[in-house]
Amino acid sequence: MGDLLEPVNVIKRMYEAGKFKEMAEYCSELLQKNPKDLIALQNITTAYIQLGKYEEALKYCDIVLSMNNKDDYALKNKIILLENLRRFDQVLSCCDALLAQNQTDAWVLNTKGLVLNELDQHEEAILFYDKTLSIDPTNVTALINKANSKSYLGKYSQAIELYDKAQSLDPTIKGLPIAKSKLFEKLGKEDEAFLAAQGVLLKDMEKIIRDAQRNGCTVFHQFCEKEFEELHAKGRQPKT
Repeated sequence: MGDLLEPVNVIKRMYEAGKFKEMAEYCSELLQKNPKDLIALQNITTAYIQLGKYEEALKYCDIVLSMNNKDDYALKNKIILLENLRRFDQVLSCCDALLAQNQTDAWVLNTKGLVLNELDQHEEAILFYDKTLSIDPTNVTALINKANSKSYLGKYSQAIELYDKAQSLDPTIKGLPIAKSKLFEKLGKEDEAFLAAQGVLLKDMEKIIRDAQRNGCTVFHQFCEKEFEELHAKGRQPKT
């Protein structure tokens, strides 16, 4: 076990306990002894971010960057701060600095896309989500962000497909079924809108609609019948 009084360990305990005010004060004391203490500089920034004191945190980020303008951790903290301060042009500069070091950083690519969305540059934003997806086609954040951009541009069918892929990858994201449903409504597809709101994926949606047509019933009735059959089948499964 390391020395409990070592600054790193003291800061870690304060962070885990959510004592961010005390953490900032402790780091400030360390900086009085050594103004270039990197651990203290990085962690006082973190503490002030948690306290919502973004201007204060930004000062310490800039001190770190004056020592090393390529510091990855400080640049990412600065991005978070500038986003909260809505200084989006400056965020873009920080993103570019990070991408100059690593063109495949998914977090930075997604962040730059989001900032371009904030600046109403949605087509440009999509380019950065596509870069993320070329590296990792299963990046759910990029899929959702791209879908949001497509939706804003009125490309509802494309947005639905992206939301659907994200939902298939992570069914726990609650907002995706409703997002799909609202876009189907805009397309005038009420049956699909209903099914989407129930969490049905596109691959299953087509079969339910087709079965409803074959059985001469409403999609609502067919969906309820399918749900009943699945529950009944589960109830007959042997206990393990």
